Amino acid sequence: MNRIDIASPLAAYRQAIEQHGFVPDAAQWQSAQRLEDCYQALHRQDEPASPPRGVYLWGPVGRGKTWLLDRFYQSLRIPARRQHFHHFMRWVHQRLFQLSGTPDPLQALARELAAEVRVLCFDELFVSDIGDAMLLGRLLQAIFETGVTVVATSNQPPEQLYADGFNRERFLPAIAAIEQHMQVVAVDGGQDHRLHPGAGHQRYWIADVAKTSALRDVFERLSAGQPTSADPLALGERRIANLQHSTRILWCRYADLCQQPLSAFDFIALCDRFAAILLGEVPRLGGQPRAAKIARGTEDGIERVIAGDRQLPALAIQDDSVRRFIALVDECYDRRVPLYLEAAVPLEELYTEGYLAFPFRRTLSRLREMQMERFGGAGQQPPLQPPPRPEPIST
Repeated sequence: MNRIDIASPLAAYRQAIEQHGFVPDAAQWQSAQRLEDCYQALHRQDEPASPPRGVYLWGPVGRGKTWLLDRFYQSLRIPARRQHFHHFMRWVHQRLFQLSGTPDPLQALARELAAEVRVLCFDELFVSDIGDAMLLGRLLQAIFETGVTVVATSNQPPEQLYADGFNRERFLPAIAAIEQHMQVVAVDGGQDHRLHPGAGHQRYWIADVAKTSALRDVFERLSAGQPTSADPLALGERRIANLQHSTRILWCRYADLCQQPLSAFDFIALCDRFAAILLGEVPRLGGQPRAAKIARGTEDGIERVIAGDRQLPALAIQDDSVRRFIALVDECYDRRVPLYLEAAVPLEELYTEGYLAFPFRRTLSRLREMQMERFGGAGQQPPLQPPPRPEPIST
């Protein structure tokens, strides 16, 4: 990815406050200082004998973590890579498959990264998959040992990552590596900057069964002049039912994307292909969790360890589809692909109780920001500099 030359992280933060009307925030200021320290250490003329410690920015949604990470990344004058954490893990799994038969493939992968970059920037570090959890301990340690500096954002402090995960002890080396090689900085000034006033742009409607779907007008407006079809959409080897699609706009039901066996990788492919996604017939999500079950005879397929019985989380009946919905919103938000929704209930009532209440806070905050003009129109790429209108920093 090409980066533009901008000021150092701390200078960029000062400029945002002084020239663009961003709201001063003590926690953001401290974070910018830690990023500045890392930036200066990385750019010393005499390359240090050991790489500088990275920075781990964590805090609730809307505190400016992603903005700060992006300013840091764009200011770097050395080889670096910036990725959403889920995208990075997708690449890791692909490379490990390609490195099958290689002695110690994790070490090989870490050496490959070190040959290409000196800095890795991860946005939204979050672990819920047991396969990722078991990989990360050795992988992060190998990356740090090769001299790569890591800067990351997360909604959780390191000690809470994968907190309720199965076989969590297998993930503890990852936490130890983060705390040893990264400065952990809390970013919580007490306010969600995404909620600050700004010009609105409605992308969420409550369905009215007596009226035509609001998404029909949106689809017709965004697809004007493009050929359209209601045929199933080919996505790799899958065929996805949809109400209509054009070359740049996709209109589906909630059931088409979230109640089918799709993964975050499928949503990555959709955002590669479409400039906006319309999702209708979204029901009220969440609800009273069902009694948890016990998984018996579970086996760790990597190291052939018998895991024994384990208590599964108490999920509501729709929580499997809600996980996909969360992944879809995350991908659309990270790629600045507007997501237009028509749902059975108001946005604030979409998910009010259930096992996924914590990750859904981020989803709700991101959906709120999508109702702002500043999120950008269909197909618009995220600005590399703060927009000219005065507005607070948001994640």
